[in-house]
Amino acid sequence: MIPLKDDNPTGHFPLVTIGLIAANVAVYIYQLTLPPLQLEALIFRYGAIPYNLIHPLAKDLLYVTALPPTLTVFSSMFLHGGFLHLASNMLYLWIFGDNVEDFLGPLRFFLFYFITGFLAVLAHVLADMNATVPVIGASGAIAGVLGAYLVLFPRANVSTLFLFIIIFRIIQVPAVLILGLWFLVQVLNAGSGGGGSVAWFAHIGGFVAGMILIKVFRPASRPARHKGIR
Repeated sequence: MIPLKDDNPTGHFPLVTIGLIAANVAVYIYQLTLPPLQLEALIFRYGAIPYNLIHPLAKDLLYVTALPPTLTVFSSMFLHGGFLHLASNMLYLWIFGDNVEDFLGPLRFFLFYFITGFLAVLAHVLADMNATVPVIGASGAIAGVLGAYLVLFPRANVSTLFLFIIIFRIIQVPAVLILGLWFLVQVLNAGSGGGGSVAWFAHIGGFVAGMILIKVFRPASRPARHKGIR
């Protein structure tokens, strides 16, 4: 099932959401201009390497990053491993991010996005502290947005493209179902070790962090359209 759009209107222009999408797309276009060796160097210099994060002062680091290890967590959120990686992340951010931004406001949403993204990478690092492969992508931060959306708008309907062999159909699916299934897939893959190149624990960590932190970040006063939200 591929989400296409939700039926959850917003009251403000999603400035931060669109800005994040534009920044990710711009960085990916820059990645496309690089030859393979330079692209690999870029990823190792700006990606978040678990070993570096656990041993930031070690003298035997295999890769020296362009930024202090902690800051690479944030730079890594703008790098992607391919077009599908970028497209799927930006699709989910576009569908679900505007509503969470509308609820929190631009500044709170900006902070929420990067803090949940940081915690998502931390979850991945704790799952494999000696890994030397860089973690890249906005998936962890976007997982945080999905977790927040699930808490805020579980009954919102999401237009979803349902694919089964040769059957193509657009159906309305409650957010609680499609996001719940998304989270279940992450847990099952993490538990089975499936998809070694995917940071499943970052997705899980980001999602759980989003569910918890949305209660911390929620504004004291909310617009009338959000009064009924838990």
